[in-house]
Amino acid sequence: MDTPIRILVIDDHEIFLAGLRLLLQREPGLSVIAEARTKQEAIEAARNRPDIILLDLDLGSCNGTDLLPELMEIAPNARVLVLTGVLDRELHLRAVCLGAVGIVVKLEAPRFLMKAIRKVYAGEAWLNRTMVASAMAELQERKQDLKETDPDVVKIDSLTARELEIIALVGEGRRNKAIGERLYISEKTVRHYLTSIFNKLQVADRLELMIYAYQHGLAKLPSPTESLRRSS
Repeated sequence: MDTPIRILVIDDHEIFLAGLRLLLQREPGLSVIAEARTKQEAIEAARNRPDIILLDLDLGSCNGTDLLPELMEIAPNARVLVLTGVLDRELHLRAVCLGAVGIVVKLEAPRFLMKAIRKVYAGEAWLNRTMVASAMAELQERKQDLKETDPDVVKIDSLTARELEIIALVGEGRRNKAIGERLYISEKTVRHYLTSIFNKLQVADRLELMIYAYQHGLAKLPSPTESLRRSS
């Protein structure tokens, strides 16, 4: 690789950390750009824009799963690979549900870690089938719980991919004809889609739809310059 995979390692064991650094630095195409032993160090190190974050689940005073959401917010393009000696399946599942895309146990051979890093960097997940099935079931259960408490989740979940595209274009201030041209459908078809959207979201008109879309992240609020350009 011309550009090495940038790795942040988070682990509170000094000797393990030193050994892992040497192991990774010897591997072609990998580069350890930062290390962290505590929550605060991890948060600061995540600002270095790593490609891969190797995260231990047991950080002494901090649980790695509690740190996951914050790491992903600071480094949204990084992919988190859990590297842990903890053999708790429930904890592994929690890490996956919070956004980790792979689990490697410290008892495994180094070659598995190297392979996992490359697979995860390429956009794949490093999970066994049991873990994937459990994670999917857990996420589905959470989604169902959310539906029961938030009626807007139910409404938005009922929208089709095409309807979401149309809402986004309405949010940009585009009229039916322009939407039809963009999506290669007739203006009449656009009107049919809008009727369906109004019914599903329980909005009365285009203005209410735009407000709803901005409030729920279904469309980006145009800047004043963009609004002026489109209306002129």
